[in-house]
Formats: sequence, structure tokens, C-alpha cells
Amino acid sequence: MNVRDQLLEAAVRVYAEAGYRGATTRRIAFEAGVNEITLFRQFGSKDALMREAIASCQRATAVALPEVPTDPFRELGDWARSHLAEMRSRRALIRTCMGEFEEHPEVIAPENSPTAQAAKALARYLGQLRERGLATAQFDEVVAATMLMGVLFADAMGRDIMRDMFATHPEEALREYLRVFLRGLGADPSDRPESA
Repeated sequence: MNVRDQLLEAAVRVYAEAGYRGATTRRIAFEAGVNEITLFRQFGSKDALMREAIASCQRATAVALPEVPTDPFRELGDWARSHLAEMRSRRALIRTCMGEFEEHPEVIAPENSPTAQAAKALARYLGQLRERGLATAQFDEVVAATMLMGVLFADAMGRDIMRDMFATHPEEALREYLRVFLRGLGADPSDRPESA
């Protein structure tokens, strides 16, 4: 791994643990195994390092939704499962970013985040469901996408701290989220054995 990548990884790790103030350039450089001057040569400033570090770990690797929907329960299930796994893996960073957003909005570009991109892709997919006659209810696809993204986010961020609220096994909870969601869209919510 090159020095730049070492610094980016160290910055994300330290920021998630200690927040913006605690993520000093000295601590980040130490965690990366380099000196502080190297950090400034690579990035110029702490803000530039933090912006790039957070952006680098936000690159989406989740399953994409198909352009032409055929099996909404399976397709949304694969997509949602993938997004949940990504959010859970970055939970500490996401929580820190949210807690520090008001004080340091310049560090995060929420409109370009994987979550924002995923919501746009989901809205397009939902529009395709309606156009293909796979969803028959009247709905605003942006609002519907926001609703599903909201429940996935709540599960990813809250399952470990609100155990009573999220008592159902994660996979069963996901299937139920999707069944309720698809029923609301007027789509087939069944999770047939070949679709599960």
C-alpha cells in the first residue's frame, strides 16, 4: 500500500474513533506510520485529507439494481442486503460524520454519498417497476425510495443499540421490510422459494 493510501485509511480510522478534533494530523501520521510532514506534502491540510479520506471510503460497492426489473422481491432483496452490509461496516464512521456534520459540513459531501446515489438509483428502479406494470399503486418514487432507504439506515445504525426495537433476526426483518414496502407499491411482495 502506498503512503497516500496509508494516510487515507488512518484518517478514516482515527476520525471514526475520535472525531474531527481528535483526528489530529500528528495522530493520523502516527497511525499511518509516517511523519507529519509527509501528511502535509501529500494533502496540504487536514481538511483536504479528511475530505478525501471520507470520500474514498464512501465509494459504493453495493449490488446494482437492474435496468429492467423482473423480480422485485429478489432484486430489491439483493440490493438492500448489500447496502445494509456496507452501512453496517461503516457504522462508526457514519455515526461520527452525522454527529459532526453541523460543525464541519465541509468534510462531507452528502449529495454525492453512496446513500444519495443509491436513493437515486432506487427511485429510477421504482419508476421502472411502475412503467412495466409490476407496481400498480400511485406513488412518488422519490418518496418511496426515501422511505425504504430510511428503514435500511435505521436498521444499520440502530440494531446494535436498540435491541428491543430490532429484535427480529436481520434477514427476516429485511424480508418483512420488503414485503410491506412492495405491498404499498402494489407490487407482488411474495418471497417465493426461488426468489428468497
